[in-house]
Amino acid sequence: MNPDRTLATAARVLRQLRHDPRSIALMLLVPCLMLVLLRYVFDASPACAGETPCPSAFDGIGASLLGIFPLITMFLVTSIATLRERTSGTLERLLAMPLGKADLIAGYALAFGLVAVAQSVLATGLALWFLGLDVIGSPWLLLLVALLDALLGTALGLFVSAFAASEFQAVQFMPAVIFPQLLLCGLFTPRDRMAPALEAVSDALPMSYAVDGMNQVLRHTDVTADFLRDALVVAGCAVLVLALGAATLRRRTA
Repeated sequence: MNPDRTLATAARVLRQLRHDPRSIALMLLVPCLMLVLLRYVFDASPACAGETPCPSAFDGIGASLLGIFPLITMFLVTSIATLRERTSGTLERLLAMPLGKADLIAGYALAFGLVAVAQSVLATGLALWFLGLDVIGSPWLLLLVALLDALLGTALGLFVSAFAASEFQAVQFMPAVIFPQLLLCGLFTPRDRMAPALEAVSDALPMSYAVDGMNQVLRHTDVTADFLRDALVVAGCAVLVLALGAATLRRRTA
């Protein structure tokens, strides 16, 4: 992998994103808007008994959603953007040059990773200082997990784009890749209360560790061993999926 080629690829992707305001809005604003919407949905919950703001309802789920929303949006945008490169012939022309697959994947990961940083900062700042999300741990740890989740979404999007023949198919991968993780990550019911088979599947899914990491920050003032495990698993999955994406990258869509 050549650092100069990787940086050149990242710069090209960022220039393209600059001229695509809809993608920028999807990546930066949609997670924030969803957090705002859910905040006021929970304000209207009967459990709040008229108390405004409602501390318990949003606090119980807000940290988890802060990790899930960036992962989903980065997965969607990255998979479609990468597929568009292939179907337009851009990818084939790039790989005809002295540009390796690892350079291309790393360049995309770097470019979308920078967007993920901005997205995570906006969403975390909004949740903590404007929506009143109450966490016991450090806000910086919350930001770290949100960023790792967004990078994981980027890696998953780059990976699945190799198996889609159209943008419509890329969107169809969301129910297959994201929805099972969403249902089994512990957001709707604690994982230790699931059936043993479902709990075992949940233990193998990276989103479960993303949610667990957020909950560790929500409940503990110090960095716990479980938090370190969760963060390392999410980061390791992102690196592994990026490597698989480079290995399965094709020049064109058949």
